[in-house]
Amino acid sequence: MSIFGSMKTAVSGMNAQANRLSTVADNIANVNTTGYKSVSTSFSSLVLPSSGGNYNSGGVQSSVRQSVSDQGDISYTTSGTDLAISGDGFFIVQGADGTPVLTRAGDFTKDDEGNLVNAAGFMLMGYSYDAGSPAVVVNGFDGLVPVNVNQEGLTAIASTSGVFKGNLDSGANIAPVAPATLPSANAATTTADTKKFSMVAYDTLGNKVMYDFYFTKTSVAATPPPAPPAVNSSWQVAIFRNANAATGGTTSFPYSAGGAVGTTTLDFDATGKITNSTGTVNIADTVTGQTIKMDLSGFTQLGAAFAGTGTPNGQAASPVKDVTIDGDGIVYAKYEDGTNKPLYRIPLANVASPDKLTLQSGNVYSANGQSGVTVTGFPQTNGLGTIKSGALEGSNVDLAGELTEMIESQRSYTANSKVFQTGSDIMDVLVNLKR
Repeated sequence: MSIFGSMKTAVSGMNAQANRLSTVADNIANVNTTGYKSVSTSFSSLVLPSSGGNYNSGGVQSSVRQSVSDQGDISYTTSGTDLAISGDGFFIVQGADGTPVLTRAGDFTKDDEGNLVNAAGFMLMGYSYDAGSPAVVVNGFDGLVPVNVNQEGLTAIASTSGVFKGNLDSGANIAPVAPATLPSANAATTTADTKKFSMVAYDTLGNKVMYDFYFTKTSVAATPPPAPPAVNSSWQVAIFRNANAATGGTTSFPYSAGGAVGTTTLDFDATGKITNSTGTVNIADTVTGQTIKMDLSGFTQLGAAFAGTGTPNGQAASPVKDVTIDGDGIVYAKYEDGTNKPLYRIPLANVASPDKLTLQSGNVYSANGQSGVTVTGFPQTNGLGTIKSGALEGSNVDLAGELTEMIESQRSYTANSKVFQTGSDIMDVLVNLKR
């Protein structure tokens, strides 16, 4: 046995325990760091070959393991921009150098420019809705921009399309088919079975524009056996600007300024389903200069009362009251009039082996050859977790366990130092043999 070998073995043991104590110190220091993932020290033996009955002591080496994949406890806060991930995935953030990295730290607040920045100064990245509903880039970070929630001033969005659906009473009588008596001809009167609905849309300045929809049954087909015809009945749809309606009389007719701004015919089969291939009508408003494409394919003709509801797009001029984020990662601007507008969609990213990610300052991670490539997706898709707004993920450090590790590391370090000291004493005995 080599006396120097035993002393070197003791030194390797002290070094290993010092590394263990370093990870314990790091964990305890970050016990309250948002999204922090604990690290631990594992040991493996180093064995030297022995021969002739002599044993050569080897040593021990330490390696650091991360517990990135272990979920921390989620607690709720009073800030809507605090975000936590329940499940797998990481937020994509960007530092001052412009390099995208990954993090679980979702303690985001607005900076002076309105960007969402966490406590370490990393900006949250997302896809903008400026060009419509975004699509995710699954194998990269292209298209991501900083999420900015500075929405000042008033915003108005003109109506370009809408959906109008409901039911037309199949028991309604047929209107006189003379063109002069139909609403589309802007007649002075309409039949008792003509049904009127109204809908509000918005012009380019956010002003409300109301349109009156008139539905009049114009034909009913005979149904001789053995099979019903493809078209069982037809209804004329005529649309007028409410602002052009006549005043002072008992009816809104005649409408001024050119009459109807849109007309179409809806055909129904014997089961009350619409048979038109498109079931749409364009509102061509010469006053606002807008064309609004209305989808009427949701109408039915059944033996029930008249009913209708319209949901056009667009928005009145309104200030932003708040910004909200849902579980799918969509950032909405909530306006004072109660409407919501999507601004960004926050993606999540993941790797095959999160525990092998490279840890960097600021509680962020970058992918490497051992972790696997980064795959990006929207929350609740492809195994990714859910984003919880107004919540934070705490560290996954077990403080009681770390204090136990500290005591064990201290005792082990002391024991290794005793081995070193004993070897040193033996060397003194050996040196003193010469005297």
